[in-house]
Amino acid sequence: MSRLTDLIARAKAKDVQLGAELDREFKILSARLPFGLNFERHSPEAVELPLRPVRKGDKVRVLPARGSTKKGDQRLWQVKAIHKGKKTAELELLNTEEPDEQTVALDDLVVVAEFRDTIYPGLVSTGKVQRGGDKPWHTVINGENYHVLKALTYTHRGKVDAIYIDPPYNTGAKDWKYNNDYVEGDDLYRHSKWLAMMERRLLVAKDLLNPEDSVLIVTIDEKEYLRLGLLLEQMFPEATIQMVSSVINPKGSSRAGRFSRVDEYLFFVLFGAAAVTPWRTDMLRDDADVEREVRWAGLMRNGEGSRRDRIPSMFFPIFLDEKTGAFHSVGEPPELRVKRESIIPPPGTVVLWPVDRNGQELMWRLSPESLREYIRMGHAKFGRRDPNTGLRPAYYLQRGIRTMLETGEVIAVSKDAEGALELKFADSTGTRSPTTIWNMVSHSASEYGAGVLKALLPGRRFPYPKSPYAIEDALRFFVGKKPGAVILDFFAGSGTTAHAVMRLNKQDGGQRQCISVTNNEVGADEQKKLREQGLRPGDPEWEQWGICDYITKPRVAAAISGKTPAGEQIKGDYRFTDEFPMAEGFEENAEFFTLTYETPVSVSYNMAFARIAPLLWLRAGAQGERIDKLPTEGWAVANTYGLLTDVDAATPFVKALGKVEGLRIAYIVTDDDRRFQAIAKRLPDGVEPVRLYESYLTNFSFTNGE
Repeated sequence: MSRLTDLIARAKAKDVQLGAELDREFKILSARLPFGLNFERHSPEAVELPLRPVRKGDKVRVLPARGSTKKGDQRLWQVKAIHKGKKTAELELLNTEEPDEQTVALDDLVVVAEFRDTIYPGLVSTGKVQRGGDKPWHTVINGENYHVLKALTYTHRGKVDAIYIDPPYNTGAKDWKYNNDYVEGDDLYRHSKWLAMMERRLLVAKDLLNPEDSVLIVTIDEKEYLRLGLLLEQMFPEATIQMVSSVINPKGSSRAGRFSRVDEYLFFVLFGAAAVTPWRTDMLRDDADVEREVRWAGLMRNGEGSRRDRIPSMFFPIFLDEKTGAFHSVGEPPELRVKRESIIPPPGTVVLWPVDRNGQELMWRLSPESLREYIRMGHAKFGRRDPNTGLRPAYYLQRGIRTMLETGEVIAVSKDAEGALELKFADSTGTRSPTTIWNMVSHSASEYGAGVLKALLPGRRFPYPKSPYAIEDALRFFVGKKPGAVILDFFAGSGTTAHAVMRLNKQDGGQRQCISVTNNEVGADEQKKLREQGLRPGDPEWEQWGICDYITKPRVAAAISGKTPAGEQIKGDYRFTDEFPMAEGFEENAEFFTLTYETPVSVSYNMAFARIAPLLWLRAGAQGERIDKLPTEGWAVANTYGLLTDVDAATPFVKALGKVEGLRIAYIVTDDDRRFQAIAKRLPDGVEPVRLYESYLTNFSFTNGE
């Protein structure tokens, strides 16, 4: 090192500029770790924004002619002037010693955001599906995932309980892009580009995770698992890291002269107090044969002393839907002299009486009031429907089993479609620690990844979708006992993580939220066909085939609604932990957004607020109504947050906040720090004051690479 230092000093003496450049490069090299993972941190990605209107001062690229499949001019130009009448822009070449200018049609330009540029993010809603009442909303965001992650540092810093990502596996088969180019197998820098891409995103993701108790889950295959493991060790030295091997392709991928691959790998990075919660299986062996079943007793009495005339109040009707057999209601006991045939059921129902096969009138084991309470608690249920009568036998939990529920000897693992508890004995459920090798039939990607997606979106294809049951199991070990957990997937792809989170919610009545982030990239083969048709990114005819618009959003909507994009009932049933028809959907809410790139110069005051309104709503929990417009009264209050835009209206604003239960945040718009502090002191207990500057977009701006 001393010899190099001397040589650099001599170089400085002869050529100051050359010596300074050598010194800078030497310091970069000497700062590298002598051991561990060393890789080139390539020029940060520049992102093309085809949906962003071209504005003066923008950096742009000139697109190839429509119909051409050739790669366009990758040089960066700056827009010096725009001629709206002619629909052209005057450009000046950047990063060159010799000046170069040209005039180009606006339609032939695409805006580019470089890593070091200041970004002013916004969100625009592009649709929603609502079946979950006042439950929190899942969100799907169409945007470059690094930029979305940076925007989420405002809304979710330290609030995320679990991140699950399935990043590109870097196979060399055009499965991902770096700087707008597919990274192919013969690229000598393929691995370091992948590592640079992952490192930038994981650094931001760390800011989103709850440092006290959270988990990062990353799936990968043999192409990059060694490098990923080292990267995670270097980036998160404070975390506990384990790798799991999971069988996802039982049939195997045949390779001449090599082992047939059946598995992939999951890295679990545990922060703070995060720990694996035991489950009913160790994920390696089939334990079904050693599990005892919890017995449900028949609701109808039998034997001596069970006749109606003994206790008439225990002889009453139970009404079931005549078409589906679903429970409708519990009736009142008729007087002893009243014949049961004279009781008229509610329209559209059939009546279930405690009558045996011989027609003898018996009685139920519970009173009407008790039965209603048992059904509400999930302690009563109905069996298979008789195809001839349309009736179903009734069952209930006896006192002994209910006592075991209280003591923990019996555990409720989920609920069925009608709300009845699904029970397991504690010695066979929730007490097995999972192994580091998973061999679960439900994790088969071909059968339950592609198969489930095919049922939801008939005729639409996506390469290698994960089984929702695989993601569901991975998440359950960490958020199974966190019914309000926030889960993030910033390589959302086909939307399987959101689907898995909804299944977890159905099993225990939870209100977990999933934030899914994906771009709207079109597959390589499809891109070539579209370009030959004269289409480009940004054209509606192009965008409709993108991942987000063609797969992710429709998949989430279909899962919730129970209907395909064509409006037909989804065929097939969910399996394993809880089984029910896919057509039932989920009682969940989801809203779809597109990330926008704004400039505070050309956006009006009202428009600027409209762009950041969803970010305020997200930070407050993405629940209930949203304040989308600036309030004319100077303030407004929604379900979980309030907004004060006129500090002179602070008194009625604070008074209104006190009337709303569950309020979390009060946004106060002012550039005056003293007035902000004064109003913050007047807020109700438990309400977080958040200051917004009057130039709305600057509250959320960030510089790439910061």
